Amino acid sequence: MTQLHLWLRHEPRTTERRTPVVPADARRLVDSGVTLTVEESPQRIFPVEEYEAAGCRRAPAGSWTTAPRDAVILGLKELPDEPAELPHRHIFFGHAYKQQPGAAELLRRFAAGGGALLDPEYLVDDEGRRLAAFGFWAGYLGAALAVLQHRGRLTAPLTPTAKDDLDAVLRPRAGDTEFTALVIGALGRSGRGAWTAFRTAGVEATRWDLAETRDLDRRALLGHEVLVNAVLATSLVPPFLREEDLDSPARRLRTLCDVTCDVGSPFNVLPVYDRTTDWTEPVRRLRKEPPLDLIAIDNLPSLLPRESSTDFSAALLPQLLAFGPGGAWGRCLDRFHQACRDLDIGENLGIGEGEGPS
Repeated sequence: MTQLHLWLRHEPRTTERRTPVVPADARRLVDSGVTLTVEESPQRIFPVEEYEAAGCRRAPAGSWTTAPRDAVILGLKELPDEPAELPHRHIFFGHAYKQQPGAAELLRRFAAGGGALLDPEYLVDDEGRRLAAFGFWAGYLGAALAVLQHRGRLTAPLTPTAKDDLDAVLRPRAGDTEFTALVIGALGRSGRGAWTAFRTAGVEATRWDLAETRDLDRRALLGHEVLVNAVLATSLVPPFLREEDLDSPARRLRTLCDVTCDVGSPFNVLPVYDRTTDWTEPVRRLRKEPPLDLIAIDNLPSLLPRESSTDFSAALLPQLLAFGPGGAWGRCLDRFHQACRDLDIGENLGIGEGEGPS
């Protein structure tokens, strides 16, 4: 296999502070013979100088568009709208395989350029378990923001912080009233993170997973005051909340946090809102009386950028060291090809079945 060249790009989203590879793991990659180019970024939690000290090359922000063709472009969130053709292999969360808005356009850009998307959401082991994810911290932040909102202590705009500082605000105070909370998807990474945050806040949340959602007790769901959804649906299931539920006299629900943020996808289990919230306006009121507030931020872990990046990087590192055809990366590429076939693109535009990640 030819020597791997990874190109860590700057994230164009101004609220993205995370990185998929932290400097300590960058050094391990370089020591293993990987060439790692790191773009300058004013917002990344780790400054580019720390990567240089680890033996990485330095490049201007956005220069990945002119990177060598064999470089693998490594990022986290969405690409800028240009260039129209993407000739490189990219590793980032594309959100393009479940008919989300903009998915077809992104895949056509890869098809037009002959590149490929290796989405970490589909980087899985032989049993289909994800190998690197931000889920725990997404769930933790989602529950934490829901608690703060419900207790009247959430302030905007949101800013990145450290876990100790967040926990200091999250812990219960004298005068806080008790409330009921529910985590759906409680056995997954995000669900475990949400449950942990609730415990830090002094709340013993109810935990539901597959067994409880197969035959959903909607009245019991509406009877909780705070709900955190941590379910990542991969098939069509009946929604957990419907528009008519929001107007039900049985609704005690006041604060809803959707960690998954599958808005626009037919797999969305909470089709009661049509757009996400953000750091500037983290809460949207869905009903005035009785009130129901929504939190639906699609980069929650970036609010704890150091902790979440360090955990994700540690999980991704062995996969990058093993980068090559077959195995987890081969499955990742197969999923990309399948998505292109589903849209009838790719075969005539340079995406060949024989291409591998190496």
